[in-house]
Amino acid sequence: TTMVQAQEVKQIPQISVSGEGKIKVTPDEATITVAVENSGKDATEVKKLNDATVEKVLKAIKQAGIAPADFQSQRVNLNKNYDYNTKKYSYVANQTISIHLKDLKKYDKLMMDLVDSGINNIQGVAFESSKIKEFERQARKEAMLNAKEKATDYVSVLAGQKVGKALLISENSATNYPRPQVYAMKSMAMESDSMPRETLAIGEIEIIATINVSFILE
Repeated sequence: TTMVQAQEVKQIPQISVSGEGKIKVTPDEATITVAVENSGKDATEVKKLNDATVEKVLKAIKQAGIAPADFQSQRVNLNKNYDYNTKKYSYVANQTISIHLKDLKKYDKLMMDLVDSGINNIQGVAFESSKIKEFERQARKEAMLNAKEKATDYVSVLAGQKVGKALLISENSATNYPRPQVYAMKSMAMESDSMPRETLAIGEIEIIATINVSFILE
């Protein structure tokens, strides 16, 4: 019975192709990661000093109009280190803060305010888009159109056949963000009030949708 059923299964003529949709967009948001670090011989004093600075940093962020939901402490550490040369212990306290900046026009002033408030480490700036989901959908549609176009090209040389319905669709997509930019503290130096500052190279975000599609051949 199994052999008879297997013989009765008809192979459906089909063509399998890949399609790609690529969208490039200019970022309109950024995630900024900064840190405060202090060191000393007494753990309590080091922690108090770091906390006092962090308090000023958080105040500066709030004064910049950043919503509470858009900034967060990522790491809070207090480490004990031993110097084998001096045979003495020291302590290092640090806290990392992530800020979701939804208006890039505020970047320069915000960074200056953060430096003035006491940050001593800028770990990076990652650029993003507030409309990423919309652009991803657009890239998927372009990928599907690209796949259909490829299949049609291949079948165009086959007499009496055309591309029919899609049997199977699988996706393998990615978003290529600009690499996080790390800025030295000196890049925040104040310039003449008459000279507008430009400290960011925003670049573009590349959204790529890649799909594999199997079409029926009619």
